[in-house]
Amino acid sequence: MIENLLLVVAKKPIPGVAKTRLCPPLNPEHAAELYGCFLQDTLNLMRKVSNIRLGIAYLPVGEEAYFRTIAPEMALIPQRGNSLGERLENLLTEVLGDRVKKAVVIGSDSPNLPVEYLAQAFELLTDNPVVLGPAEDGGYYLVGMKEPHPDLLRPVQMSTPQVLEDTIKIAEATGVGYSLLPVWYDVDTITDLIRLRDDIFSTNNQPYTCSFAWLRRNPLPGDS
Repeated sequence: MIENLLLVVAKKPIPGVAKTRLCPPLNPEHAAELYGCFLQDTLNLMRKVSNIRLGIAYLPVGEEAYFRTIAPEMALIPQRGNSLGERLENLLTEVLGDRVKKAVVIGSDSPNLPVEYLAQAFELLTDNPVVLGPAEDGGYYLVGMKEPHPDLLRPVQMSTPQVLEDTIKIAEATGVGYSLLPVWYDVDTITDLIRLRDDIFSTNNQPYTCSFAWLRRNPLPGDS
C-alpha cells in the first residue's frame, strides 16, 4: 500500500482551452504556453516533497503521451466526470482504500505555492480525515483525504466564491472532521498573473524556472 500520494489535476496546454480567462489580453497560444509553464513548475514543486508517490490526473483522455513525456516517473490517471467536483470525487474514491492511505490533490494554477504546505497537508491528515487549502478567491488550491467522502465534493458548485464555504458546511453537517492550510492564491485573471510575476521576480532563488522565463520574455499589460 502507498502511504502518501500527491496528485495534480492537469490539462494538456491546448490553445483555446487552457487559461482562457487570461484571453484577452493574452492570445490563446500564449495562454497555453503559460499554462504549460505553470504545470512544469507545479510538477517540480511536487518533486520536492519527501517520502511520497506522485501522479497526474489528466485531461483530455487519450493524451497520455504528453504527460508521460513531461513526467515519466509519475503515475497517470485519467479524470472521469462532467464537473470538477465529480472528477475530484471520482479520483479520490479511485485511489483511496486498499491502494493509498492518504491522498492529496492540488491544482496547476499556483506554481509558486510554498512546498511546505504540501508536506503539511499530509501531516494534518493524521488528525482529521479531510484537509483543505483555502484559495483567496473562495475556492481551494488543495484537497486531501484518507478515506472517500462521496457527498463532500460532488454537490458543490465549483468556480464560485462559495466553494470552500459550501464544502465546509457539508463537512460540518455530516460530521466530517477537517483541517485548513494557510490561504494561497490561484492565477486565473490578468490581475493574478501580474501579482505572480511580481512575487516570483522578487524571489532571490528562482524555483519557478519555466514561469519566470516566460514572464521575462512576454511583457504584461501596463509594462513599459
